[in-house]
Amino acid sequence: MLLDQTLQKLRDLGCKEMAMAVIEQMDQVGIVAMSFEERLGLAVDREWDARENRRLGSRLKAARLKQPACIEDLDFAGERGLDRGLILTLASGHWIAAHQHIVIAGPTGAGKTFVACALGNRACRLGYTA
Repeated sequence: MLLDQTLQKLRDLGCKEMAMAVIEQMDQVGIVAMSFEERLGLAVDREWDARENRRLGSRLKAARLKQPACIEDLDFAGERGLDRGLILTLASGHWIAAHQHIVIAGPTGAGKTFVACALGNRACRLGYTA
């Protein structure tokens, strides 16, 4: 009975993922080998991850990027002439924290929009809005 009340309080506090993690832990056989702190840590991590994923989803939706691009999808080989070092430096996000802007220039079909969307996606993943 106490567990049901605790789970309901977690839900009322908005910690639905944590409540689900506790329920799932109760069903696992080997969970008794873990300490209370470890089990609590797993439940808190699950709630944290769920909230971060929701925030990231909101930032990506608000960004309305034209293409679902990410830095890992950039092709540095070929005729595009992308400087790997420069792109990876921009991917760190220091230019955003320094309130700087970037300009992407190149011929038609070079992938300017893709690079811009990849940098916007990276900014959202770093916690910034785009």
